[in-house]
Amino acid sequence: MISLVRKCVKEMNAYVPGEQPSDPAVVKLNTNENPYPPSPAVMRALKGIAPDMLRRYPDPDCKDLRAAIAKLHGCKAEQVFVGNGSDEILALASRAFVEDDGLLAYFDPSYSLYPVLARIRDVKTFAVGLNNDFSWPARPWRLPAKTGLFYMTNPNAPTGMLYPKKDVLSFCRKFRRVVIIDEAYADFARENDMDLALKLKNTLVLRTLSKAYSLAGLRVGYAVGPKELIAALFKVKDSYNVDRAAQCLALAAINDQAHMRANARRVKATRERLANALRNMDFEAPPSETNFIWARPGRLTAKSLFLKLRRKNILVRYFGAGLTREYLRISIGTDDQINRLLKTISEITD
Repeated sequence: MISLVRKCVKEMNAYVPGEQPSDPAVVKLNTNENPYPPSPAVMRALKGIAPDMLRRYPDPDCKDLRAAIAKLHGCKAEQVFVGNGSDEILALASRAFVEDDGLLAYFDPSYSLYPVLARIRDVKTFAVGLNNDFSWPARPWRLPAKTGLFYMTNPNAPTGMLYPKKDVLSFCRKFRRVVIIDEAYADFARENDMDLALKLKNTLVLRTLSKAYSLAGLRVGYAVGPKELIAALFKVKDSYNVDRAAQCLALAAINDQAHMRANARRVKATRERLANALRNMDFEAPPSETNFIWARPGRLTAKSLFLKLRRKNILVRYFGAGLTREYLRISIGTDDQINRLLKTISEITD
């Protein structure tokens, strides 16, 4: 029988999202969601959505939301693209900037969606290995000639580490094709690379409302960068890619920066407390610039601790491949959730 599925799709491994349990008793520290509610302005906007609004298609260009984002970052609306989560923008970029015989490149380890997007496009990949301590590698811009797009998560996931700004700038200048700096966790970091998207011709910065804005369930992300690259994303997007309710609620969130910053400060304070507590329990925990901790247990293996925590109804993320197999990624939860996590780890490892 002739297969009805493309060869590359049949052979690829799909992206595996973090587990989403239905049991409210589970302490969920595995998908980097924000443990605190979004801005009250978001809830007011939600109540203001009239049923009649939902029978009509949304604004295909997200004009109001793009204008607010442009004002936030000091640029023009034509330099902003809004997507159905930043994941959609990553996928659109693979369509817009990589030729059929081209390559898509990224650091390794990094966001595991990147190679999946390449497989969907049926293009080759090139993984630039990080150093053994997950730090910036030497001369990462030495890429195959047909590389059309480089995905760079900064701060990186799953390691939580922030790359030096001078190295990122040097890379973007030396790599002549498109660089996407995926800044999903920028609001938890001490600095960001948004200025590079506003001054370089080949660089886009992606942001999401899933983390610091507490809107992972909304699926809204955006890109900022040169108008020529933004225009290319518009050419390949779906007709109405961001729904009317999402645009309305995202606008309310963007316009309440004070709430987002207070939310991020609260998460960062808990992050430091968790990191210090883990180090006192013989974990290796590099400094994090995200809303999670990348931690290597000292008294038992990462896989063993992952399974033992799971049996105690506490979910963390274990990747189990390459350099990542010795580490756990632990999302920052509420103080009560972190207290329960620490107490459980202590009971397991004593």
